[in-house]
Amino acid sequence: MEDFSGKSVLVTGSGAGIGRAAALEFARQGAKVMVSDIDEKGGEETVAMIREAGGQAAFRKADVSKAEDVNALISAAVEEFGRIDCAVNNAGIEGKIAPFEDQPEVNYDAIMAVNSKGTFLCLQAEIHHMLQAGGGAIVNLSSVAGLIGFPGLSPYVASKHAVIGMTKNAALEYGKAGIRINAVCPGGIDTRMLDSLADQVSAGAQNSSQMMDPLHPLGRIGTPQEVANLIVWLCSPQASFMLGAIVPVDGGFVAQ
Repeated sequence: MEDFSGKSVLVTGSGAGIGRAAALEFARQGAKVMVSDIDEKGGEETVAMIREAGGQAAFRKADVSKAEDVNALISAAVEEFGRIDCAVNNAGIEGKIAPFEDQPEVNYDAIMAVNSKGTFLCLQAEIHHMLQAGGGAIVNLSSVAGLIGFPGLSPYVASKHAVIGMTKNAALEYGKAGIRINAVCPGGIDTRMLDSLADQVSAGAQNSSQMMDPLHPLGRIGTPQEVANLIVWLCSPQASFMLGAIVPVDGGFVAQ
C-alpha cells in the first residue's frame, strides 16, 4: 500500500466504474481527490463514498471535450486542494457497434471528442499546471482496443490508439521536467461500458461476463479495482522509472 497523504489527485470519469474505483483507492491511501464526471449524480455518489470512509474529496462536473470545462476543472482542483500531484484521464465513451462503412459520422465525432480530444485537453491543462508546480504523475486510460483492432468498433479503436500516441509523445516531451506520463490498457472489465457493448452484440441475451469470460486466458473479465490498483501504483514513487509505458491489464487478452 502506498502513502498518498498530503497529495492531491484528479480523476475524470470517476462517477462510476474504473474511475470511481481509482478515486476510492487514492482516497484510501490518503489522497485528497477531485472527482469529475459529466454525470453529476454519479460523481456526487463517489464523493459521498469517499467521505463516508473518512477521506477528503470534492466534485466538479465537466465535459472533457470542452476546453472551458477542462480549464475550469483544473482551476477548481487547485483552488480546493492547492495543487494537482497526480491526474487520471479516464473519461470515455464506447459508442455504437457497426461495420466501418456504416459508422455514422456523428458517432465518430462524439467518440473522438471525448476519448481523444478530451484526453488531449486534459493533458495540456494538467501538464501546464505540473510544470509550474514542479512535476507530477499522469495516467491515461487507453484500452486493449488501443493495441489491437475490434471489428465493429472502429471509432473507439481509433480513439484509444490516439490516447497511446499522445501518452508516448507527452511522456518524451515532459519526462525531464519531472512529469511522468503513462497509460493503462484494460481488457474486459466489469463496468457499465462493457454491459452496453454486450447488449448491442447480443440484444440482451447474455451479460457481459458470460460473453467475455471465455475470451480472456484467465477465464474471466477483470474488476475495476484491479485496474485501479495499477493506476495508483503508476502514480506512486514505486513507479519512479516508468515513463511512456503502455501497460495492459487484460487477463492475457492481447498475449493471444
